[in-house]
Amino acid sequence: MAAELVGGAFLNGFINVVFDRLLTTDAVNKVFGKKLGSDLVQRLKTVLLGAEGLVADAELKQFGNPSVRKWLDSLRDAVYCAEDLLDTVLAKAATQKEESSSWWSPSFLVNRDRDDMVEKMEGVVRRIEDLGKQKDFLGLEKIPTGGSSWRTPTSSLVRGNVYGREDDQKALVQMLKDNNEHHLSVIAIVGIGGVGKTTLAQWLYNNEDEFMKGFDLKAWVCVSEKFEVVETTRNVIKQIRGGTCSLDDFNSLQNALKEELSNKKFFIVLDDVWSDDGDKWSNFMTPFQQNGNKGSIILLTTREENVAFAVQNCQPYFLKKLSEDYCWSVFAENASFPESNGRAALEEIGRKIVKKCDGLPLAAETLGRLLRTNHDVEKWNKILMSDIWEFSLEKSKIIPTLLISYFHLPLYLKRCFVYCALFPKDYRFRKDELILLWMAEDLLPPPKRGESLEEVGCECFDELTSRLFFTKVHYYFVMHDLLHDLVIFFAGDFYCNSEELGKEEEIRILTRHLCVALSRCSSKLYNSISKVESLRTLLLFDDFSSPNCNIEAATCEILSKCKYLRVLSFDKLDVWPNSIGELIHLRYLDLSWTDIRTLPESLCNLCNLQTLKLRCCFKLTSLPSGLHNLVSLQHLDIGETALEEMPRKMSKLNQLHVLGYFVVGKHEDNGIQELGGLVNLHGSVEIRKLENIVDVQEAKRAKIMDMKHIDALCLEWSSGDDLVSSTQKERDILDNLQPQNGLKELIIQGYKGTIFPNWVGHCCYQNMTSVSLECCKNCCMLPSLGQLPSLKSLRIEGLDQLRSIGEEFYKNDGDDHSSHIAPFPTLESLEFDNMACWEVWHVSESETFPQLRKLEIRNCPMLKEEMLNQVFFRIISSLLDVSKVRKLRIGDHFINPQTEAMFVDGDTLTISGSESVKESAFKAMISINHLRCLQEIHISGCRKLEFPQLQQHKYNLVELQIQSSCDSLSSLSLDVFPNLKNLQIVWCRNLESVSMSEAPHAALENVTIVGCDKLVSFAVAGEGLAAPNLTHLKVKYCSKLEALPRDMKSLLPSLQSLEIYGCPNICRIPEGGLPPNLKSLAVGGCEEQVRDLSWMGNLHALTHLTIEGLMCKNIKSYPEVGSLPHLPSLTTLNICWFHNLETLECNELLRLTSLQKLIIQKCRKLKNMEGKKLPPSLLLLKIEGCHLGGLCKNKHQQIWPKISQIPTIKVNRKKIS
Repeated sequence: MAAELVGGAFLNGFINVVFDRLLTTDAVNKVFGKKLGSDLVQRLKTVLLGAEGLVADAELKQFGNPSVRKWLDSLRDAVYCAEDLLDTVLAKAATQKEESSSWWSPSFLVNRDRDDMVEKMEGVVRRIEDLGKQKDFLGLEKIPTGGSSWRTPTSSLVRGNVYGREDDQKALVQMLKDNNEHHLSVIAIVGIGGVGKTTLAQWLYNNEDEFMKGFDLKAWVCVSEKFEVVETTRNVIKQIRGGTCSLDDFNSLQNALKEELSNKKFFIVLDDVWSDDGDKWSNFMTPFQQNGNKGSIILLTTREENVAFAVQNCQPYFLKKLSEDYCWSVFAENASFPESNGRAALEEIGRKIVKKCDGLPLAAETLGRLLRTNHDVEKWNKILMSDIWEFSLEKSKIIPTLLISYFHLPLYLKRCFVYCALFPKDYRFRKDELILLWMAEDLLPPPKRGESLEEVGCECFDELTSRLFFTKVHYYFVMHDLLHDLVIFFAGDFYCNSEELGKEEEIRILTRHLCVALSRCSSKLYNSISKVESLRTLLLFDDFSSPNCNIEAATCEILSKCKYLRVLSFDKLDVWPNSIGELIHLRYLDLSWTDIRTLPESLCNLCNLQTLKLRCCFKLTSLPSGLHNLVSLQHLDIGETALEEMPRKMSKLNQLHVLGYFVVGKHEDNGIQELGGLVNLHGSVEIRKLENIVDVQEAKRAKIMDMKHIDALCLEWSSGDDLVSSTQKERDILDNLQPQNGLKELIIQGYKGTIFPNWVGHCCYQNMTSVSLECCKNCCMLPSLGQLPSLKSLRIEGLDQLRSIGEEFYKNDGDDHSSHIAPFPTLESLEFDNMACWEVWHVSESETFPQLRKLEIRNCPMLKEEMLNQVFFRIISSLLDVSKVRKLRIGDHFINPQTEAMFVDGDTLTISGSESVKESAFKAMISINHLRCLQEIHISGCRKLEFPQLQQHKYNLVELQIQSSCDSLSSLSLDVFPNLKNLQIVWCRNLESVSMSEAPHAALENVTIVGCDKLVSFAVAGEGLAAPNLTHLKVKYCSKLEALPRDMKSLLPSLQSLEIYGCPNICRIPEGGLPPNLKSLAVGGCEEQVRDLSWMGNLHALTHLTIEGLMCKNIKSYPEVGSLPHLPSLTTLNICWFHNLETLECNELLRLTSLQKLIIQKCRKLKNMEGKKLPPSLLLLKIEGCHLGGLCKNKHQQIWPKISQIPTIKVNRKKIS
């Protein structure tokens, strides 16, 4: 039954490639002679056909029989050798054909070379014959291989829901909350492979509830199976910084991590942990244990219970398998069922399949995807009855479900998938990168007529993704660790990456594909690469860690010995030897990020080279003159290089699909006309130094219009002298560089003409989404860009001669079609920058820019303010989706300074610019009666802006922030904002009162009022502020405020945090007292208030107290005897900004029996501590900006005995011991 499942055995794909090579018998006959050649070809075909029938059976039986697996490896090695030999014949034949029309002459190969190749080929044939004779001994049978659909429709790449984990989610969240008071907690999700540990951790990591938002720092790190403390520490730092970390020294890495974690509450996920080495964990955990704030969490996921026990104080959470019903939900979401006939039968079989998934969501999900496009009852039954379910795989980390999914891949997809064994576990790869590697290794099926090989690769990639073999993470893709285990098994000894090498660093002799992180390998390993002479793929990355290796010499040795290389990537050589030209099999060469200045001419001998990557070779100024001989070249990536001109005869590279840019030369055979032969270019094309075009005919011969596959075009004239002999000639040249109508993005830089040709902005460009006109300094008129129906982004910069923008910008009067199209119907982003003479901008009276989301105007000094006001008013008034705006932000600090700007981001509208522009925008919002729809208003830096008098209606505002704005605002009534939760008023000069009626304001939660010098009261006629749900109240630097709201104890029962600073008239608590549930209190600014704190006596729930002494010039000793009440719950005390404080009274602090943290800041004269010692409950003492800190650091004999018992002492953020 199992044999019928196989969609083509993995090895059959390689055999088929050899068959394809044998179809080109002419080259074989010419090399070996007709009789000998035909005989060898026939014998090879015969033995391969015999072996092909056995492979399907062997691929299944290898799981229970090591001898069968060894047989498969031997056959695979022989097939590799056959392919290499045939490829050598074809490559040499192609090279000779280029050099001479009589390439089959006796000089093609000397007799010795021919005899050597014949002997090797006969040896391969004999090896395969011998292997075929072993079939009876191994019990192998010839069985037919089942088919599988080629290019099934791909489904959505979005992963499904999380089923059946609600209880686990709640339990884990509660575990995190229960540990919130601990300094550091380590929790491990423990479960078998595929049970959903990572999915559950991802749910936690991305959870947006208030508790998870409380972490200052979050990082996700995939841990290598071979746990390396240095590497994992470096990866944590990388994730925290969101960038690179070049440190190698362990001590430096730990210190760097300490800095990152200091004073932060962090949540770190370490995914897929295997190591239970307690010593390694002890070293790794040190920075986490000594730094970070209370409530920090490290979350592990692991299959091994021993890992949880190896990590000190780790709390395991054992994740059980899903119930059958939930597994069915996962399966059903990923499979599909017909609406009527056959649905019941498929559901019945599906439920039996799910039972075999044994509670593993990954298994159910993968099998569901496998059956998604097939409603054949017989096929579902075959999967149900498969022998694979019975395979004994306990020690292999492979689950049967994944084997079934693998066996159902077509053979070309199996080969593509197994190639990914080259990458280390958790490696993030790009789609385009992997497709180019597949192409280089001949892993893809032949394209259909009119289809490119890249398109075939893209379809293969998408199909593997739809079947969940790849998972998208941002811009990259990864493989689940269980799938990586599967691919490593099928790759066998033929694939090797640095994680698989082991301590001996020995590369197996069968290895054909090698990927090594140089940071992990020694000089011994690098020097031994050349011994694996049959190597096909060599990817070397990272910085080399061994100083004793002669990289140049070792690389030359590799190039001289590894003659069958097809893929080579290395970024550590600055000069490449001529021997690179001897790698006639090479299809892919990546030298990106090297300091090479030139490339050897011998590179041009590589007739099979498809991909040449030179990106970010910043010193590369020229390419080899014979580059045109690389007739197979399809990808030439020269982005971010310093090429001064292109080599000659580039037009001969008619297979080229990707070209970073083209530099127009001054010679006939490297001028722009050479682009005429590159009509197969795809994607983005950039053409530089267009000033080198001599006449219009040259521009015509470039045949830009014939490039049907490009979607982005950049036309660039070099900056410099803008004086030209004829602006009409410049216009005619640009006119003849017109691209095809399917173009999506257009950039024109440095154009010297005065007006643009008619094609720029013509409505025939239905797909154009982005246009940028930059540094066209002679242009005095914009093209009619308003008629581009799909335009979303428009940037206009450096048009020095442009003075006015009028109707011509919106439509073309000479085009009848223009009058029927609303201008800029889809434009979302509009930018103007460095327009020195621009004075006038007429916005069309009709509906203009209805979809605009972003408007920026920078460095346009001549544009009149009245004009700007009018523009902003009209644009905002005509926005179609202004009704969707829920958040309005007006102020310069939201955007870069000196920018007149408008942004719509989701439901937020942001306005920046001059006072009048901001006022016009605000009036526009009011004029369309939109204020009632807003939920948030943030106003900053708008002194002249008039906040409207809102008395007649109720508004839906949830948040109101006014900062350094609205000088005309004298009173604010909260009655018109019944839903207001957050109120913040800062530096509002003339505000006198914040009032509300007697009815309680049930929605209000946070109130902040700072720097309002004229504020006298919180309510009209002295009525109390009734807000039963208010939790935070902050009042600072309000010099005339006479009192806090009265009856706070009864009217503000939910208040938890209160801050009172710089209000000299508030020296006592208000009538009615403070709410008893208050947990955090900050006071200061009034000496009387600070000296005697007995008024806090009823605050039994208070945990945090901050006392600021900025205006307490007469206090030299603190706290004074008898001034502190007993605060039984107080754990944190912060004393700060007492400029004349000299002595800290320790005995008074002994009244605080629960105190754990004492923080003293900015008390620069503080140098004494009176009393025997600080409270014994203290766990942390922090001193910053005080003379006392130096005494503590030096362990002064009068000070140290009083503090030495405290576990953690920090002076100026550095821990002392």
